[in-house]
Amino acid sequence: MSLLDKVDASTNLAKNNELQLLVFRVSKSEESAYYAINVFKTREVVEAKNHFLTQIPSSDALLEGTIMLRNLQIPILNLPAWLGISLTQEEVKESNILICDFNGVIIGLRIMSAFRVIKKNWNEMHAPDGYRLKDDGLVMNDTRLEDGSLCLILDYEKFLSDVIPQAMVDVAEDSANLIDITIPQKLKEGTVLVAEDSKTAQRALTQIFNNANITMHMFNNGKLLIDYVTSLGENAANITAIVTDIEMPEMSGFTVLQKLKASPYTKDIPVIVNSSMTGNNNKREAEVLGAAGFIDKTKSHNIIPLIVSVI
Repeated sequence: MSLLDKVDASTNLAKNNELQLLVFRVSKSEESAYYAINVFKTREVVEAKNHFLTQIPSSDALLEGTIMLRNLQIPILNLPAWLGISLTQEEVKESNILICDFNGVIIGLRIMSAFRVIKKNWNEMHAPDGYRLKDDGLVMNDTRLEDGSLCLILDYEKFLSDVIPQAMVDVAEDSANLIDITIPQKLKEGTVLVAEDSKTAQRALTQIFNNANITMHMFNNGKLLIDYVTSLGENAANITAIVTDIEMPEMSGFTVLQKLKASPYTKDIPVIVNSSMTGNNNKREAEVLGAAGFIDKTKSHNIIPLIVSVI
């Protein structure tokens, strides 16, 4: 049975502020770190040696080429090289390809080996400030395995943005979307709160709100947003709208939704879920929990029209 065959439903995990991670390594070195990715962004792991790699002329150096898998042409990204790790020829032969789905964009990440699937509570995921000191930081947060080993969660959206920028949100398209939109006075004079842990997504969202001259306040995770809203007390009712990711350290976006809707001061604030976890179950759960809308991260350029439609 495949390592990925036994996983719990993503929506049930998120409701309980939990997630499941596929833990893997990118080289055979004993000193090599453990890395992880949400299992619901993965499809399968295949042996690299069994798939012919077609190179692409004039592409980014980290884009190794493409393979054909189940009638799909899938770009292969060199994850070890992005991390500054050079694989030996023998390691390349023994390596695997982790097939992932980011907002419907199917890619393959070269890894050495899949280790295991683990379940974690989001409050066990930590995002030290050191990871955020530079815009080129590759790590978003970390956690610990049972033996105490450090396991790093990377900013895969940054990786995609670096190598296949056309797969990410088009901020220029956002400006075009504003031409026929009348921004309500309530939105012009108010503040939108945003919880997002990816620096790549933060930059895109900041530009989107700047284009519309809308004041926004960014938080690096959902717990920080909830702490801020709680500190406002009854004044929290003056917040125009809230935008939240689902996957965040300390507190998931679904837990953010639950807490906002449980408070008399924030229950009527429109909440938009902006996530790369775009499965129908997640969209339904967001609606059940009271979200006013759900938008895929690659379509974040539509977020201002969506907010206008729900406030």
